[in-house]
Amino acid sequence: MSCDSNNEQEIKQETEGLKLKIDSIIENNKFNGVVLVTQDTSLIYERTIGYSDLENKISIRKNDQFVIGSISKQITAVLILREYENGKIELNDKISEYLPELNQPWAKDVNIHHLLTHMHGIVDLNEPLVFEQGTIFRYSQLGYELLAQILEETTQKSFNELSMKLFNEFGLFNTFHPDHKASKNLVKGYEVTADATLEYVSNSLGNYAAAGSFISTAVDLSKWNQLLYAEKIVNKTSLDLMRTRYATRVHPIFGEVEYGYGLLFENGAANIEIGALGYAPGFVSACYYYPKKNMNLVVLENTARNLNDFRSTFKVHIELMKLMKIN
Repeated sequence: MSCDSNNEQEIKQETEGLKLKIDSIIENNKFNGVVLVTQDTSLIYERTIGYSDLENKISIRKNDQFVIGSISKQITAVLILREYENGKIELNDKISEYLPELNQPWAKDVNIHHLLTHMHGIVDLNEPLVFEQGTIFRYSQLGYELLAQILEETTQKSFNELSMKLFNEFGLFNTFHPDHKASKNLVKGYEVTADATLEYVSNSLGNYAAAGSFISTAVDLSKWNQLLYAEKIVNKTSLDLMRTRYATRVHPIFGEVEYGYGLLFENGAANIEIGALGYAPGFVSACYYYPKKNMNLVVLENTARNLNDFRSTFKVHIELMKLMKIN
């Protein structure tokens, strides 16, 4: 038997072993959603389990759409960086240059970089900063909404239009801004109530779109990763900015992690695992890239449990991420 044949056999055995381990994690936990693993552009693992509509027992399909929560932030960061690449903005530009209607003094001090990195100190548009810009990390949905408004001012297009143009340009035809009415396969999101039953929640799209309300599929998110990290959506300079450590975040699940532009990674480990988790009412998501193996993991779930302990809420996602790192 040739060396090539031996290598092929080893790879096949490793892949089969990975599939069995993923199956075990899913089957030994309460999971309702989609898991997708790809390497390069090859499908390694794909499984749907459970229902898109619990009341009517409609099974989940691989192209069903989910609200992706904070995974949305990297999309907004990309839109900003594409304007930066085109010379339309600078990352140290003050937000007053784009949003002159903001009458707080901080509008002349806070810049786009501060908004991207959650280091701006804005908690209310009509209130002073709660800390000096650039000094502290404080996770903020509002900061990303301001980025969307800056994009609208720069391009003279709605954030909806800009987002959809990006998705269509790169063939992400099942990914949508929440205000775009063509998203016909959005599953229902559920949360566990006080009496331990799963109940449909109607506010899954209540967050700012730029911060946490984009809609996508596992297939599209895997493709997004493939394109993003291959420097097809933004150039190498911009991608390097996204995966540069600007602040340490005390994450409710991971503890201390580093934060770039919409992307999270452990200290010194951006070349091992990088991506983001996402939570929206009724939706629990993960989208991660493993550079050394050129592999992608996407986990989309539409049943949110144990919301008083996010480690338990994201239990399947965390176990799958650990498996991807060691496999």
